[in-house]
Amino acid sequence: MAKRRDAIKMTEEEVQAFLRERHVMNVASFGPDGSIHLVAMWYGFIDGRPAFETYQKSQKVKNLERDPRVTVLVEAGEVYEELRGVEIVGTVTIHRDSEAVLSCARSVIDRYWNPESPEQAEVMAAGLAAKRVAVEIKPERVVSWDHRKIDGY
Repeated sequence: MAKRRDAIKMTEEEVQAFLRERHVMNVASFGPDGSIHLVAMWYGFIDGRPAFETYQKSQKVKNLERDPRVTVLVEAGEVYEELRGVEIVGTVTIHRDSEAVLSCARSVIDRYWNPESPEQAEVMAAGLAAKRVAVEIKPERVVSWDHRKIDGY
């Protein structure tokens, strides 16, 4: 008999499809005193990997410059039998070059803002990218769950 954990685990394709849906990503980094700094972020993608754009002087960027280890959580569901989620443990690359930041900003704009035209999307992305960096997450371990796979609900 398969373990329950194995029964609710998402396949790689399901993980990718879930991450492509519109969710919030909770980003955990280590603060200067070793405590966890946890923030909720909209996210996009750089070369297929989850990424977010943020102000270059933000606490999370300072934390990740000092220690690039990160854990992120993307989750959905309101009741137990609907809970789904993906936890990614890894490291980050902080992109400061304007094209990478703009690419990430475009991805965020397309996913969350629903621009009326490509021209509007480009203007919005350019505004979003100002004074910001893109933080690309490089997964080392991925844990997933989809309680909809549990029999008996």
